Amino acid sequence: MLRLASRAPTRLEQARELDVSFGGAEANVLCALARLGHRTVWVSALPANVWGERLGRELTGHGVDVSRVVWREGGRIGTYFLEYGLAPRPIRVVYDRKDSAFTTLGEDEVDWAKVRRSRVVHVTGITPALGTRPRRLTERAIEEGHASGALVSLDVNYRAALWSPREARDCLEGLLPQVGLLFVGLEDARRVFGLDGAPEVVADGLRARAPKALVALTLGDQGSLVLADRPYQPTRLYTLDVVADRVGAGDAFAAGFLHGLLATGDPQRAQDCGTALAALKCTMWGDIALVQRAELEELMAQPDPRIRR
Repeated sequence: MLRLASRAPTRLEQARELDVSFGGAEANVLCALARLGHRTVWVSALPANVWGERLGRELTGHGVDVSRVVWREGGRIGTYFLEYGLAPRPIRVVYDRKDSAFTTLGEDEVDWAKVRRSRVVHVTGITPALGTRPRRLTERAIEEGHASGALVSLDVNYRAALWSPREARDCLEGLLPQVGLLFVGLEDARRVFGLDGAPEVVADGLRARAPKALVALTLGDQGSLVLADRPYQPTRLYTLDVVADRVGAGDAFAAGFLHGLLATGDPQRAQDCGTALAALKCTMWGDIALVQRAELEELMAQPDPRIRR
């Protein structure tokens, strides 16, 4: 999506200029993974205009393969506006994504053979909320990934502006039995799936709905809880002197987690990588974690904010 942001403390209604960048849950994950050295492919549709072409170049610049993108004449790119508040005023998001090029993408336009050859198929709960076609694409991606033995990764990423908790639950609960890796924020687990209690109780409830899944329950500033065959130890938390931009931190956690899991197969290492990458993302502007593997490993080995010369 095209991201247009006002910088704090300016409100959107006051803004005379907006910062231009791009962001989107799945794309953020793929960009971060590509920068960490993984081969990634983004499946979508973009308008054949200056904004779509610019986004294609942006993703390519991060190392993402966009050869499976379908180009639409006369289409449009989804847009969202960000207003950064200073506490106690929150960050606010205004969406303008109706009839975007992606919502016209049909099943017959996707290279499903490429999906079947992937080690990981990553989707989010945002996509099926966009309409009938996107919902079917999400279902098909999960079906193809599950049937081919890929790790199916789902980030619930609930968006109240797109659908109600009941609609989200009715859709996602049917997909969870095929999911091998499930990312859920604690608040989303409560709102969408009606799970209450301590994080351990919530994680158990999610595992009951996704019995094959490694569950990563994110807890905001308190880190995360990971549940597989056993619960894993709390990961190291990082002190942030200043939060430059927290938008995209959840996607960075997912990318870091996948990176650690693919590299080692160890959920504890994956959790540590996810936490570290999310912390680094909060120190930079924009949706995407602009981090190289060496930087991630350096932080995890020994946090040290002193000047590097």
